[in-house]
Amino acid sequence: MSIKSSVGKVRDVLSRPFHRGGTPTRLHPASLTREIGKVATIYVAPVWSKVASWTKRWIAPALATISALGWMVLSAAVVFWILGVRFGWQEAKVAALLALLLMLIAIAFVLGKAMYAVKLDLARTRVAVGDNAVGSIAVANTSPRSVLPAALELPVGQATALFHLPRMKPNEIHEDLFTIPTTRRAVITVGPVRSVSADPLHLLRRQMLWTDPTDLYVHPRTTALDGPAAGFLRDLEGLTTRDLSSSDIAFHALRDYVPGDDRRHIHWKTTARTGKLMVRQFEETRRSHMAVALSINSDEYEYDDDFELAISATASLGRQAIQESRELSIITQRGPIRCETGRNMLDEMTKLESYNRRGNSVDLARTLSDLVPNASVVFFVVGSKVTPAQLRSAAASVPPGVRAFAIRCFTGAQPARANIADLTVLTLGELSDLAAVLRKAVA
Repeated sequence: MSIKSSVGKVRDVLSRPFHRGGTPTRLHPASLTREIGKVATIYVAPVWSKVASWTKRWIAPALATISALGWMVLSAAVVFWILGVRFGWQEAKVAALLALLLMLIAIAFVLGKAMYAVKLDLARTRVAVGDNAVGSIAVANTSPRSVLPAALELPVGQATALFHLPRMKPNEIHEDLFTIPTTRRAVITVGPVRSVSADPLHLLRRQMLWTDPTDLYVHPRTTALDGPAAGFLRDLEGLTTRDLSSSDIAFHALRDYVPGDDRRHIHWKTTARTGKLMVRQFEETRRSHMAVALSINSDEYEYDDDFELAISATASLGRQAIQESRELSIITQRGPIRCETGRNMLDEMTKLESYNRRGNSVDLARTLSDLVPNASVVFFVVGSKVTPAQLRSAAASVPPGVRAFAIRCFTGAQPARANIADLTVLTLGELSDLAAVLRKAVA
């Protein structure tokens, strides 16, 4: 429908009544509203779109530069001017003009566009707890004229670092080094680098972003383990079991030939000596597959440091298993953790947080047995509040023939070893004791 036809239809509707059965009636409000709405949409929508675009591009950035103190000064100027005009107070008018003059002076400080080329460089984007993360900010003046001193802000997590730029000539480069302390496991967002222009009274504050943010992963601390991954995975091909098989690696004994046996396993020397067919019998082996169930239920840990110790212990076990090219599965109440590489595993464990509304260690053990049925050794890494009865129930979920260990993390406790049925329970008080505790477990 064209604009002329829509306008004409509304004009006709407004100028004459409708007739139903020959009797004049008034226009129905709904019909009138629809016709007026169509006209308003045709005329108003394009204008409103242009106004909104113009406001977003020019007005919003300008208003964003006004600080809280700046809004107070503007409000005071308006109030003083109204009072001066209403009651004839010349002093109020002077105060309003002074406030307006301060805002004009502040505008002069933030006008202009800086021409910088800023490069944020972190030496390493992944460090361990306790290692300092070192980075640098290089700023180059790309404008054809000298620039006045300015300030750069670098957000680091919840904090903000401030760097002062001196007066810079064209093409001059200024570089600053910084160090980020890493006292806790976390993913720290570094950046973006932003330049700040402000007047001396901080009535206006203008920011310009120069770089993209970078994530710094502070991995949990790990410790090296002596010997194979836990001191007991000695066979590179797998662990033998008591189950017998007709085709495997570990030789067990000879037995009489049964129709259907693979003739490649016939032991011909014994067959020639005894006069009857004899075949080899093997012990079934299981490929080395370490499964770790890490509890992230905060109700099972006495202190936050105990939870961090549990994560470090799990990361140490996983890192050793990955270095020895063994299969690894790590499960938490939130689901499995990626273990394709050591980097993926540590990144995932850096993001872990404790919860108190998820299942306990017993539920986690049942989930582990369902998700990793072919594990050759199982670890339960839990807090000190897990009771022996809960550990016994967790061990009951482990399939027969699979070695099961529980590591109770309690900061400051003395290393200890105990047995609950077929489950070996290890008490860990310091991460540095992990290798010694594991050696005791297989002694």
